[in-house]
Amino acid sequence: MNIINSLEWRYATKKFDPSKKLSKDKIDKLKIAFNLTATSFGLQPIKMIVINNKELQEKFVEHSYYQRQVADASHLLVLCIENDTTADDVNAYFDLEKKIRNVDEEVISNFRNQLVDMYKNMSNEEKQLSAKYQTYIALGNLMTVCAIERIDACPLEGFIPHKIDELLSLKDLNLKSVLMLPVGYRAEDDIMSEMKKVRKPLNDTIIEIN
Repeated sequence: MNIINSLEWRYATKKFDPSKKLSKDKIDKLKIAFNLTATSFGLQPIKMIVINNKELQEKFVEHSYYQRQVADASHLLVLCIENDTTADDVNAYFDLEKKIRNVDEEVISNFRNQLVDMYKNMSNEEKQLSAKYQTYIALGNLMTVCAIERIDACPLEGFIPHKIDELLSLKDLNLKSVLMLPVGYRAEDDIMSEMKKVRKPLNDTIIEIN
């Protein structure tokens, strides 16, 4: 099955079958896909929390405007940003690059110093906004992998972030929640699964310049 067929197959699942669980292999693929997502300068100021705990997932419902997907899905993925990106974070990235790519400091020192200075001059709000944009890149990547792997998913912005942060004690981890992605398998009686996609014609969304 090609990628276009997979994208045609996917939809924002409204009703999950709570009796069906994703295999460890499927979840591992989503973890790897998240980690391989492109981020600005490769700094990865985002993290993903993988929840497979029905009691905890039930607590999410009231803080997600009573959307049952968060509880009925096999797993709940919470995409988070770090509260700050510091010089230590930038230096840790370049130290890792030296280790993995076996490059000398003189090769990367100018770029290292540039990024350290750039992040020093950014406000905390600017850094958090940049990180937030990157969670959407990760979300898109995860949704595509879900489609290929025949995993049902429903991207969610509709929740109360500070309540989710409290539930997960994210302040202690220097994190803030931004997006959620319940994943699992659609219920047989989810009426949305048989509906045709509603999309504008290509010539209304694509501009070609030759």
